[in-house]
Amino acid sequence: MNMTFWRNRLGLAPEDNWKREWAAGILSYFASVYIVMVNAAILHDAGMPLRAAMVGTLLTAIAGCMLMAFGGKSPIIVVPGMGINAFFTYTLVHNMKLDWREALAVVVVTGILFAIVAFTSLYRILSEAIPHNLQHAITVGIGLFLTFIGLQKSGIVIAHKTTFVAIGHFSDPKVITSCVTLILALVFFLRGTRGGMLISMIAGTILAYVLGAGHSADSMDSGPIFSGYGSVFASMDFGSVIGLVFWIAVFLLLLIVVFENIGLIASQTMMAGRPERFKSSLRALSLGNIAAGLFGSSPVVAAAESSAGIAAGGKSGLTPFVTGLLFAATFLFIPLLAYVPDSAIAPILIVIGGLMVQSIRDMDLGDLSELFPSFLIMVMIPFTYSIVDGMAFGFIAYPIVKLALGRGKEVPTALYGIAILFVANFVVHALMG
Repeated sequence: MNMTFWRNRLGLAPEDNWKREWAAGILSYFASVYIVMVNAAILHDAGMPLRAAMVGTLLTAIAGCMLMAFGGKSPIIVVPGMGINAFFTYTLVHNMKLDWREALAVVVVTGILFAIVAFTSLYRILSEAIPHNLQHAITVGIGLFLTFIGLQKSGIVIAHKTTFVAIGHFSDPKVITSCVTLILALVFFLRGTRGGMLISMIAGTILAYVLGAGHSADSMDSGPIFSGYGSVFASMDFGSVIGLVFWIAVFLLLLIVVFENIGLIASQTMMAGRPERFKSSLRALSLGNIAAGLFGSSPVVAAAESSAGIAAGGKSGLTPFVTGLLFAATFLFIPLLAYVPDSAIAPILIVIGGLMVQSIRDMDLGDLSELFPSFLIMVMIPFTYSIVDGMAFGFIAYPIVKLALGRGKEVPTALYGIAILFVANFVVHALMG
């Protein structure tokens, strides 16, 4: 196979530089590899074995990057999404009471529907059905939710019987480690340090063991890298597919996945100077979501870290191809990744949550009929510890507020239907006790 073959397969234009693409792929890997451990830790909270969750996360990232390399032909890195993984664990499993195998079935069905949306013009219709303020409010709300989870995991915020939450104990080595790691992560990020998240996690892990806040030896998984993964691979349980809860979960996950990725892919292909590859990239990513469910992971997104590789000169599918190869090499380090404690992971969740809150800049806060439904979504997601319930408050309030002001025509028809579904969901839960 000659150079022309690879140029065509990976979408390399004559002016693209091979060395620059390789450098962009390597940089993208170091900017995003921290996700392997962070995502696995969140999936572990859903009940998955930790080592199997790491394997599933890596296989999902490899498949997603390769699909983007050869299908999307764009310099976009595809990995399990931060925020969406919180929806998988803390909403689908903990709040909606689905088993993690049933939640994987939700991911697969969502991926199939996403593919139908991406390969047709439905993605435009779906995107236009939800007001932009509500879309951005969901991102902000999930960001606050991730921050809250990070604060809990770090011990910086603890439970309190009177006020529900309170400040943690700063004499606790876990809290000290988390605070130092958070400071490092913030400094590295703000200074634009390459691989800053990874470096801060490594430093936090070392500090945790120095202070005695690391894992005990008997808490580690042992044996071959793929031991236990057979219980996760293609383990979807479609037993609840006839239930209302399953399809509510699919519908909400589809909304989140479509909204987030349309915005990310549009901005990243534009940044790379290849806006014409938006459709092919969206289609490749939709197939990556089917793979995520099969491999045992939460849904994938066009990683925000892709911007690091694009800024370094990545313009084609060679960038995610290189990143995918490096993800494959990461299997060699899985035994070491299992030693990373929560105190080194939680600060990363806090930083990512803060970045997601930036979406508030794109919201119209001058119109109170837009502000208050959005405000309800942003605060109710973390305060109810449920993305679904938080969304419900805003999506129900939006048409009510508009109708009260005599502006019902501003509400998309589809949104009335969505609001009715959310009300029905509350009624069903109330009747079930």
